[in-house]
Order: sequence, then C-alpha cells, then structure tokens
Amino acid sequence: MKVSHSYLIIGLLIISDVITGPFADPGYYGSIRGYVRDGDTNQPLPGANIILIDNGIGAATDERGYFEIDRIPVGGYILQFDFMGYALRKEPDVIIKSGRTTEIDVELFSTVLESEEVTITAGYFDSHGSAEHNGVEFGYEEIRRAPGSAGDVSRIIMGLPSIAKVDDQKNMLIVRGGSPMENGFYVDNIEIPNINHFPSQGTSGGAIGVINVDLIEDVEFLTGGFSSLYGDRLSSIMELSLREGNREEHDVQLDFNFAGIGGVAEGPVPHVSGSWLVSVRRSYLDLLIDAIDVGTAVAPVYADYQGKLVFDLSPNHTITALFVASEDHNTPDRETAEENDMVVFGNQDIYEITAGVNWKALWHESAFSNTSLSFTRSDFDEDFYETGTGIPLIRNRSLEQSLKLRNVNHLILSKALKLVLGVEIKHTKDNYDNFYGEYTDALGDTIPGLVMITDISAQKYSGFFSCRMQPIPRLSLSAGLRAVHCSYSENTHLSPRFSVAYSLNSLTTIRGSTGTFFQSLPMLLSAQNESNRELKDPCSRHFIIGVDRLITESVRLSLDAYLKTYKNFPMDPAQSDLFLIDEMYYRYGFYLNHEKLIDTGKARAYGLEGMIQKKLARDFYGLIGASYFRTRYCDSRNAWRDRVFDNRFIFGIEGGYKPNEIWEFSMRWIYAGGVPYTPFDIEQSTQLNRAVLDEDHINESRNPDYHSLNLRIDRRFHFSHSNLILYASVWNAYNRKNTASRFWNQVENRPDTINQWGILPIIGVEFEF
Repeated sequence: MKVSHSYLIIGLLIISDVITGPFADPGYYGSIRGYVRDGDTNQPLPGANIILIDNGIGAATDERGYFEIDRIPVGGYILQFDFMGYALRKEPDVIIKSGRTTEIDVELFSTVLESEEVTITAGYFDSHGSAEHNGVEFGYEEIRRAPGSAGDVSRIIMGLPSIAKVDDQKNMLIVRGGSPMENGFYVDNIEIPNINHFPSQGTSGGAIGVINVDLIEDVEFLTGGFSSLYGDRLSSIMELSLREGNREEHDVQLDFNFAGIGGVAEGPVPHVSGSWLVSVRRSYLDLLIDAIDVGTAVAPVYADYQGKLVFDLSPNHTITALFVASEDHNTPDRETAEENDMVVFGNQDIYEITAGVNWKALWHESAFSNTSLSFTRSDFDEDFYETGTGIPLIRNRSLEQSLKLRNVNHLILSKALKLVLGVEIKHTKDNYDNFYGEYTDALGDTIPGLVMITDISAQKYSGFFSCRMQPIPRLSLSAGLRAVHCSYSENTHLSPRFSVAYSLNSLTTIRGSTGTFFQSLPMLLSAQNESNRELKDPCSRHFIIGVDRLITESVRLSLDAYLKTYKNFPMDPAQSDLFLIDEMYYRYGFYLNHEKLIDTGKARAYGLEGMIQKKLARDFYGLIGASYFRTRYCDSRNAWRDRVFDNRFIFGIEGGYKPNEIWEFSMRWIYAGGVPYTPFDIEQSTQLNRAVLDEDHINESRNPDYHSLNLRIDRRFHFSHSNLILYASVWNAYNRKNTASRFWNQVENRPDTINQWGILPIIGVEFEF
C-alpha cells in the first residue's frame, strides 16, 4: 500500500505540470538584496561587484556594503562576487521568487596566493585562508532539498562519510568514532545543548530536528580538530546561522511536511533599521489518527517555536535576539508497546527553551566582537514501565537550567597576524527528583533501585585565545589554548590546539591539526553518587592530516586521515567489560543506577575518509563520500573490543538534477557495514525472561550491512505575487530491512529484532505569499 501511495504522489506531481504549466510564466520577477563584508574583519566592502552570471545583470555595494538588484526574472541563479585583493566567490542556488526579495549575506576572504590562477579556479567553495577551517559547509538550498532529511539538519549531516550509520529512526550524530554525547551546537553565537525533539537526555541526539530549515542561512560542520573557540565537546561542532527577516516587506510562508504543519512570518521592525522572523510548527499525526479512528494507535505530539529579531543600534553595532523552544508529548500504553515491539511504555512530557541576545560590535576596521547572553531550560517529566511485566522502571523529574555569557573578540594586527580571544561564564542549576527501579543489568545481575533527590548549582569559567599566522603566502598556522575550571568537580584543564595549512598551488592544500579536548559528564549521570564529583573529565586527543584538491571550480576533493585517543571515561565496576558511555544506545540511557563509577575507561578511533563535493554550477550537484574506520574501547582485562558504532566502512552518494527552473530530481544512497552487538545468553535470558548479554562474546557479532535509497522530486510554481513548492519523497525506496536493535521479547520469552523504517512516502508543501 505504501509503495502505491508513493507512486501516486509522484504521478500527481507529473500531471500537475501539464495542468498548471501555463502558470509557470517566466515573466514574473523578484529582487535580491544583500550585504558583502570582509570575512576576517567583518567590515563592509564598498565597491564590490556583483553579477548574476546567467543574465549579466549586476550591481555594486554602497559605502555600507549593501547592494540591491530589482526586476530579476524568477528562477535559480549563480551570483558572482568580485573585489580587488579578495578571492572571487560564486554563490550557487540563489533562488529569485515572484514578488519577493531574496536576502543574502556574503563574506569574502583576502587571497592567500597572489596570482591570476586564484581568480580562474576559486569561487564555489569558501576560501577561509585559515588553518583552523576543517569542516563542511552547506547553503540554504542544499539543506532544504536534501533527500531523506525531512527538514532535519542533523539528518542532512548524517549523509557525510564522517558519521556512523546506525539507526534511521534517530538522528544521533556519531562523528569519527565518538558517541552521541560529544557534539556541540551553536546558533548565531548562542549554544543550544540539543536541537532535537524527544531529546535523549545527556546526549545531543533525538528523533527529529527542532530548527526549521527555512530559517537557516548556512551550516558549517566541524568534524574534529576545531579551534580553542569551542570547548566541552570531544568530537564535533555544528554552527548554524539563521537568516534575517525581510527588512523591506512582510512575507508569510505556510508549510506541510514530515516535521508538521506550520508557517513562517517575517518583516521589518517599525521605525528602526531591523527585521523580525518567526516560525511555528506542530505535528499532525495525532490529528490524523483521531480523524480516521485507528483504534488504539497513539502518535507522539510535538511542536516548536523559533524567532529572530535584529535591529541596528548604529552602522557598527547590531543586536540580535533569538529564541528556540519545543515541546514533546508521548503516551504509549502497554498494549501499544506490545504491538510495536517497544521495550518500555509510559508517559513523556518534555519542554526545552533557549533564549538569548547577541551584540555584534565593529570597534575598528581591525577589531570586532560578538557577545551573547543566553538562558537554557530543559524540563523532563517522564514515567517508564517495563513492557513485559509492567513494573515501574523510571520516574524522571529533571529540571536543568543554565545561564551563559560568551564573548569572542577578533583582532587583526596585520594581514599575516590575527588574534581571537574571549571568555565564557556558565552557571547551571539542576534539580532532580528521580526514581530508578530495581532492574537486571546487561549481565544478569540484580541492581537495587535508587531515589535521587538533589539540587545542584555549579559554575564553569573558560578563557581562550587563538593566534592565526601567515608567515609566508602559502603557509597558514594557528595555535590556541583553552583554560577551563568547573566548580562542581573542581577540575581544571588546559587544552592546547594547533593547525597548519600549506598551499602547494592555487588548487591543492595540505592541512593538519592536533589538539586536546575535554568534556564534562552529563549531570544526570554524575549526580547519582556523591563520589562521582571526583571523576576526571573524559579527554580526547585529535590527530588529523588531510588534503583538499580543487578539481574544477565547482568540484572539490577532500581526503582525511585521523586518529582519536580517549581516556578518563566512566566505567561501572559491576560491568567492567562494557563501555558505559555507549549504554545510552543499547540499554535505557543514563537513567539506570550505576552506583559508584571509576574513570579508567579508554578508547580510540582511527580512519581514512574521502569526499568529492560538486556545487550546482550547471544542471547537476552532488556528493560522493567513502570511509574506513575503527572505533574500539579497552575493557577491564586490557582487551580491545569494538564499540557499538563501529560500521568499519561507509559509502554514500547523493545529488540532484535540475533540468529547468521548475523541476528538480534528487537521491541519496548509503551503504555501510553492520554494527557490532553482543548476543544474548539464551539460557539465562530464558530463565529470567529479560535480556542478559553473553559476557564472553561482547560485541563479537554483527548486524547485516546497512543500505538505503531515498528519492525526491520537487516542483516549483510561480504566480504574480506568490510561490509554491510541492515535493514528494520516498525513504528506503526498495524497502530494505535494516536492523535497528535486538531485544528480548518478554511476551514470547525469546530474542527478537526491531527493524528500521521500511519504505516511507513523504509529501511536502511550501506556499509563500
């Protein structure tokens, strides 16, 4: 039935082209307004030349760095930015919409090599000119149209070869052999602990993203070796920039898609120079189930609310106010849990909010700063019961709050010497009124219950600096240091970082980086026992070497080799052969009572990965990536074992074809090795009727290899003062039965398997007016 529905949807899109073809009149027009600045100093660049390559229309920036081009025929364009002494930049996927103004903010970087080759070969990929840049960037259109993402920025990132392929039903980022708790998220200089609905407490993952991709201007994902500007994360940093609202007119967009139903509104701020932007979305599956009366079916309910307010105090000072909030509700009963092979059932009510302001100040042509003050609150009200027996497992009443000040200052001492320095002060106040029931652990031992009622206040103070040097035109160096002190654990750290990049010529750059990274344990885990205050913070050291090669101006090849070593991870002496930090994945998360922990855990990860990325210069765009990696940990007997995220090899290909301005076809196919798992001790599991692992064969079995194909078709419609996008997508198009997890079926007292999503048709509508 699902297959026929997906073909019907695609067929309706094709038929719509015949019926509505006359409405796609190329005589409709829109405009573009933008700002061009120096990527190092943030100063405006007056006199920069902007050209729409496809039709030759152009403009130049004024003395404030702004430009505007009117009466542009609707469609997709490549925008070229040219300024003497700076690397040429070409911005693809600039969509001009009927009756609307497209806003764009562009950074240009001074050239590293003084030669004509730079102008000829560079453009589609940002030329940061810094050894610290070690990541992947995606623009708005690349994010919006990604197949298999459902408007979830984390699922878009999951297509990269750096990310382990574990379970499509979750969007946890497992970066280069790390774990889901090791990733940090920043939105406009404001840290957000988790950007997902139904977040896994203590980690950075969840079910589906909170951030509306229609608000995202671009994303930069740093997969390791990141600079001293970022701390308290061991594996990766994701930087999201939200676009400004329209400063000239009021616009509204209505959406219907996998993430829910909702809309976006934006417009200018009255009487001042500025704009506002608001998004509201709500899931609709519960409404659909109620309407068609599906009996006992229960659908989760979730909603999110986002907004951005920008106003200029003066040409050199801008205030941005940001809020991101979400609520999640789920109430599966025991009958529903049994029908859907759920290990637990119960009630979930989760509320999260981050709100803050950021002050951007241009103090001088060689100095600027960003200063943010933000507040985050996460409220968990959860009750879980074991499906097979109905006994209570967890009562979670957690309230986690933090207030954070972050100041980052950029000083340009000369073209060859740049400093970045700053401070962070974070105050946390966490309240727990939790109950963890008696349970049988992974090895069959009975663990007593725990009542955890505690209030915790702590402060974390951080200072950092980074010095970027370019002693000769081809060589870029970066050295930095981050110092941190936490009042809760009394731990103090110094984290040195170093990066280098050398340009062999205008096409090829060799780079390397190393650094030390620390991360505090989730308070939910630390607070279970007073002695956990004495635990050392987990530590990781990164060693990365890579090469970037510009094959054509729109195609880039990247190769990386990395080694990551870990120490000071928490271990449970009662389960000393298991790696506790991975328990969030194969058991119940950080909720269960682990009594006293020790910090002797060691792990390592190493790998090779390559990626070819093609920007949309003509009709095609795409990305091909492959990696081979190993991620292992050391048990109590000094034996090295595979971690539960060890795919070993990954291959992925994704891309799209745009035959014209109204149609687009895209796909993503990923193949990965099966992840390890520990088989059950059948005799003991049968006797207890619950999962008991075979401790003599921990992670020695493997699931079947993973592979999945996602397809998508987009159709654009332009009207006199409005625009419409219809799209149809099919996840797991050939219905591959990928294993999600293995569990002990207490109803039938036998081992069982849960598969990931089967074939899943999705439709979406975006209407702008």
